[in-house]
Amino acid sequence: MSKTAESEGALETRGIEPVPESERTARTRELFPTWVAANISVLLLTMGASLVVTYKLNFWQALVVAFAAPIVSYGLVGLIGIAGKRGGAPGMALSRAVFGQRGNLLPGSLIWVARWGWETINAVTGAYAVLTVLDILFGVKSNDVLVIVTLLLFVVTTFVISGLGINAVQKCNKYATYLFGLFSVLVLVYLIANTDWTRVFDQPAGKMSLMVAGIGLIAAGGVSWIPSSPDFTRYLPRTASSVAIVRNSVGGAGIVVLPMVLMGAVMAVSTPDLASAADPVSFLGEILPLWIAVPYLLIALVGMLLINSMSMYSAGFTAQTLGFKVPRHWAVSINALISLIFGGILMLVATSFMGSFIAFLSLLAVAFSAWVGVFGADMLRRKEYDAEALVDTTRTSAYWYKGGFSPAAVASWAIGLIGGLMFTTSDWFTGPLAANNPIGEYGLGWVATIVISGLLYVVLPKPAVAAPSAVCDEEERETLAV
Repeated sequence: MSKTAESEGALETRGIEPVPESERTARTRELFPTWVAANISVLLLTMGASLVVTYKLNFWQALVVAFAAPIVSYGLVGLIGIAGKRGGAPGMALSRAVFGQRGNLLPGSLIWVARWGWETINAVTGAYAVLTVLDILFGVKSNDVLVIVTLLLFVVTTFVISGLGINAVQKCNKYATYLFGLFSVLVLVYLIANTDWTRVFDQPAGKMSLMVAGIGLIAAGGVSWIPSSPDFTRYLPRTASSVAIVRNSVGGAGIVVLPMVLMGAVMAVSTPDLASAADPVSFLGEILPLWIAVPYLLIALVGMLLINSMSMYSAGFTAQTLGFKVPRHWAVSINALISLIFGGILMLVATSFMGSFIAFLSLLAVAFSAWVGVFGADMLRRKEYDAEALVDTTRTSAYWYKGGFSPAAVASWAIGLIGGLMFTTSDWFTGPLAANNPIGEYGLGWVATIVISGLLYVVLPKPAVAAPSAVCDEEERETLAV
């Protein structure tokens, strides 16, 4: 990250305003541990098990899914992340250039709300990890009071890390990557030595449609990071390699997603209940020996903390773009409170964690994909962003367009969102076009969303791209003021 006081201090105070050139000294290789940490979650084990138990795929099909999913989703993360080095601002701030100052409130609000669910899922998983460790080590059984206490501790810790800012998040990501890699190797060696591989390879192949749908299931987590990807590239200099941004995004995610999904698929052969467990964590205490299970759970707990910290870090920017006139670290507290409330409901009231999680993922991917289609298509024609116009929310902004809206972007986003939902199936919602066609059958509603919104934006008449004003350093601003 930047070596300036702004990013090296204990608390990052910079908000949605573009980063001055003097502070943009990050390196693309720092994205690798960022996206490793974003995937340190035992939920990948459970989703890998779902490929075998629910989707009826064999080992080789699960391998294809685990290999393809991060390439698809984090390839998009990397591509959209290029906008961060171009504009030096968070993703939802750059989005103002596309949708207009008022129009951006529409996708911004939906993405912000969707993040509540993602952060709630991770907070609940982290709390279950703590409860499982307490049960394994001390025989302490879960109860309602303990559930709330562990959830509260998780959310507060997340708030502290994300509130500190990018430097704290990046440092935690680096060390978590090393620890997680070490214990993942131990788990992998244990599974290799103790798995009945004849049963694993004797599994019959499943339907091709379910294999494609499985790619969408695993990719949905990565899709949720796409609007946030510029948040982690805005400290890169304009000369940073775009290829390296994509390569490190895919590589960092893939090195975690591939083995964890396969480990979950292998575990499910001998423990099919894994895919429908009451919680997504306790099974590790039954499958793995104590000396591996406890440290692995603790590392997974750290991973979930980092995932939520990264998500809340970005959510703080989103809240600011929606008009919350508070510093970023206080904007984060809004999401922290919401994840605490929703997390308590999910842990104390919901009867099926995985059912709720998979249903949420299918709708989450569509919600984020509508923005991805429009913003991605706009990147093809917009190579720079006007720093002054991004933070000017009045009628004088170059991004005010028509009444604060870009009609082409807003219309493309709305139609793409509705179109994608019509092809989507979940336990909570089934679209009218979700059956009797390849898009619905193969679980490609989120892909249809990107295509519909992107193509519409390309063909609709759009405001001309204004020549951007230069992004000047704070020192230059002071000089100009004098």
